[in-house]
Amino acid sequence: MRDTRESRLLLVLLIAIAFALITVDIRGGEDSPVDGARQAAATVFGPIENGVSSAVDPIGNAVTAVRESGDRHDRLARLERENAALKAELGSDDRSRSRLAQLDKLLSVSGKGQYGIKGAQVIAIGAAQGFSWTITIDAGANDGIQRDMTVLNGDGLVGRVTTVGPNTATVLLASDPDFTVGTRMEGSDELGFASGQGDRPLRVELLNGKAEIKKGDRLVTFGSQADKPFVPGVPVGVVSRVDPSGGDLTRTLYVTPYVSFSKLDVVGVVVQAPKKDPRDTVLPKKPEPTPTPTVTVTVTPSAPADGLNQQEQ
Repeated sequence: MRDTRESRLLLVLLIAIAFALITVDIRGGEDSPVDGARQAAATVFGPIENGVSSAVDPIGNAVTAVRESGDRHDRLARLERENAALKAELGSDDRSRSRLAQLDKLLSVSGKGQYGIKGAQVIAIGAAQGFSWTITIDAGANDGIQRDMTVLNGDGLVGRVTTVGPNTATVLLASDPDFTVGTRMEGSDELGFASGQGDRPLRVELLNGKAEIKKGDRLVTFGSQADKPFVPGVPVGVVSRVDPSGGDLTRTLYVTPYVSFSKLDVVGVVVQAPKKDPRDTVLPKKPEPTPTPTVTVTVTPSAPADGLNQQEQ
């Protein structure tokens, strides 16, 4: 249709009629005179609207699915973070339980030996002050730590303090080649000197070259003058090998230390020596020997064969 004066008048007239019908419909409410026409239109155009809705719904559902997928991803990420935090918390609890167990053993050793100790935690390990086998602990002069104090844990002798700072101290481990401590054999009281050999067993030179020593015998510290650097009675280790006696003035032993120097965490510095030598009371209880099972075999003689009996007859 061309844009003429008549077409414009017709458009205005149609718009006026539409507004009039809308006004009549609103005022009529449920009794609106155009209600029948509306129902007829719904009958005609309803199926078309349903078809269009069916065509559009998958797209809407897809958009909703994408949106919910993002929500699920966020929830999954949140759950993963919470799970990681929970694992970290559980790991922390495991570590706390391990430290409590170590502390219990340390207190047991200090109680048996009547050692006055200052508890500390290992905060560094490695070369320090020119030593190859050392640890750093989080206790120092402000905690009463002094040079040449004995360091132990719940298993036995760890080492001795060599350098002291205000809040930290360096400990030379018993496994260091420059480390030497006087030892005493359990029961026989044979004296010797144990030296570190790194990750190998301690080397012990007994003063008595004819001493009767066997594998499994145990050693403790002999103690030093004025209890520095070593207090007496601290468990050292178990004899793992004995060199044959060749008539020398000394005898060489190899001792597996009680302490695992690669797993140090909670230690104690002996700040007060015992009033008397605890002797062998601090040593751990010896393990019960495992009984060797005995098997009894009963042999029943078999009856002679019939053929053999007939030949003998």
